[in-house]
Amino acid sequence: MGTFPKQEVAGIHPELDAEQAVIDFAYACLEEARKNATRLTSMVEVGQGGTEQARYEREVIYEQVLNRLSQLQLGDSSLIFGRIDQGPDDEDASYRIGRLGVWDRNQDPVVVDWRAPVAEAFYRATGREPMGLVRRRHFATRGRTLLAIEDEFFGDLTRLDAEDPDDVPHIAGQGALIAALEAARTGRLSDIVATIQGEQDAIIRAPLPGVLVCQGGPGTGKTVVALHRAAYLLYTHRFPLDGQGLLVVGPNRLFLAYIEQVLPSLGEAGVEMAVLADLINNVRVEGRDLEPVARIKGDLRMVPTVAKAVRDRQRVLRNDVRIGYGLRSLWLTVEQSEHIVREARRRFRTHNGARRFVESEVFATLAASHPDDPDPKVVRERLRESSQLREAFAWMWPILTPAQLLNDLYGSKALLRSAGNKRFASGDIELLYRPRAERAEDIIWRDSDVSILDEARELLGSRPGRKHEEGWRTYGHIVVDEAQDLSPMDLRVLSRRSLNGSMTVVGDIAQSTGAWAHNSWDEVLRHLPDRREPRMVELTVGYRIPAPMMSLAARVLTKAAPGLKPPWSVRQDGEPPRIVRASSGLMDALIDVVRDELEAADAGNIAVIHPASLGPALAQAFTEAGVPFGKANRRGLDQRLTLVPVGMVKGLEVDAAIVVEPARIVGEEAQGMRALYVALTRATKRLRVVHAEPLPDVLLE
Repeated sequence: MGTFPKQEVAGIHPELDAEQAVIDFAYACLEEARKNATRLTSMVEVGQGGTEQARYEREVIYEQVLNRLSQLQLGDSSLIFGRIDQGPDDEDASYRIGRLGVWDRNQDPVVVDWRAPVAEAFYRATGREPMGLVRRRHFATRGRTLLAIEDEFFGDLTRLDAEDPDDVPHIAGQGALIAALEAARTGRLSDIVATIQGEQDAIIRAPLPGVLVCQGGPGTGKTVVALHRAAYLLYTHRFPLDGQGLLVVGPNRLFLAYIEQVLPSLGEAGVEMAVLADLINNVRVEGRDLEPVARIKGDLRMVPTVAKAVRDRQRVLRNDVRIGYGLRSLWLTVEQSEHIVREARRRFRTHNGARRFVESEVFATLAASHPDDPDPKVVRERLRESSQLREAFAWMWPILTPAQLLNDLYGSKALLRSAGNKRFASGDIELLYRPRAERAEDIIWRDSDVSILDEARELLGSRPGRKHEEGWRTYGHIVVDEAQDLSPMDLRVLSRRSLNGSMTVVGDIAQSTGAWAHNSWDEVLRHLPDRREPRMVELTVGYRIPAPMMSLAARVLTKAAPGLKPPWSVRQDGEPPRIVRASSGLMDALIDVVRDELEAADAGNIAVIHPASLGPALAQAFTEAGVPFGKANRRGLDQRLTLVPVGMVKGLEVDAAIVVEPARIVGEEAQGMRALYVALTRATKRLRVVHAEPLPDVLLE
């Protein structure tokens, strides 16, 4: 054996047939396990006279069977992708590594789940630290067919490997990795379970407790690493996470559609995936606010502002209330109402939770004003339909939903000034004004309203009798992608839903482009749970972007986020980016470039990344030219050619990217240079820049 890792890839591997036989046997065992799981459904037969217990047992078994069958559905994904040998001749020290564990009839392991502790060496072993391995084997497969084998050998470690210098990251299974990277994109993110690298695996297998922050430049795989970490945590901590729940939060629905296949392909179909708006019940959210408004709504000063808005709805009566009761009158004075409001505020944490107390105190006070001192319950029963009392309760302590509170608040400049003028400049707080809707249920809210609605829900609580309908849940672990764009109020929403402070937060400070773009992770962390010291990790190796394209983007990075280094590119070779000046008209030049890309032999999927203002004109030009295209939507990039506004492209990857009018992107976006950096780092094969307006100086260097 060689002294240091080396690859055996030339010709037909002598063990190809033997390994194919093992793969065939593993699939046979998997099919037998599937049949056994299906047979479980007949274990409990319930006839017409069956007991409730029998029916319950049947439902439990059905649920377990369905969960097991969902884990056994691989689709086109390969079951086995590698092998590790811990001794040169001892077969008992060899393990095939795959997507899920498979056992034979004797319960001997045929395939080891990639998340099992023994599989860690498959991803982490290097020439300097072999972790007990003498060989690591990568399989190149298509479905159930083994196409090729790539071996890495580990031997005498008395000297350093000259082929693995300190300044170049170690890449395991480089042939398999490059083949995966160069495969055409499908418009959906694929898993990387067969080609996880050491620095990625260290993050995936990091301990569960506390907040883990992963900084990663474009193409480093931070999103897919976060998803594999979710799958790993569910495997390693099945109890308690199965009961507590695991939540994955993405920046938009296009992004969720793009990543939705990864966890099911890893056997984890029960993870909840959401955008922030999905965490709020009974409201409709679409679109974004203008940046000045979004900045106000994302500011933590909105916390006391909303609290004051709620307090402003807990009011003392303006006049004494006199209500006829037979031949007598019952009285509720202004002073008595003041006492009731004060006591309700003192005793109850939520507004709606205090409503029944307010009602009880009002009826008790009315009863006490009668000389015969009637039972307050009798008074309540006789006066429950009184219009005077309904008006009094609506004034003193109305039952409110978050939407109703904000509809009233945003719809009244007086209420806005009362709630916020001590914290915001009057002109700023009045930017929140919008005409009051007749029905709060009909309002279409903006993304930045979500955190305000959630803050209101926290203060209001659920309405009496609607706790189940209006409640919300916490999660044992939360994965947050593109976290660098979340406002302090948004981060407060996520912290509120963390059961125990366990979170994985991933993103790239250099790609902070929102109204609340952060300049460091410390700014983000101060709004997240702090029960444990947070851990910071960084992905430094870029897998998606070839070096020539990364070189162009790196020039923009120096302006977008000075001090951050671009990732080192695994793919040092690649087609250089091409800049096309549209001398005869932007649309004509763009359509020519698009047609060239569509005719390329390995075109794959193509994204035309454009400033938002050009969207309608581009769609019209493509339609008139007869070029089929799709638009970015919640179904993902489901067409070969897709028009994608630069504000929605973050986190996506395509085979070819055509960036339109960089100067306009820089001018229109709040973080223009960062938005351009995002646009230039989406492609895996080819990058084209088409412009009629002068280029930003950084692209002219």
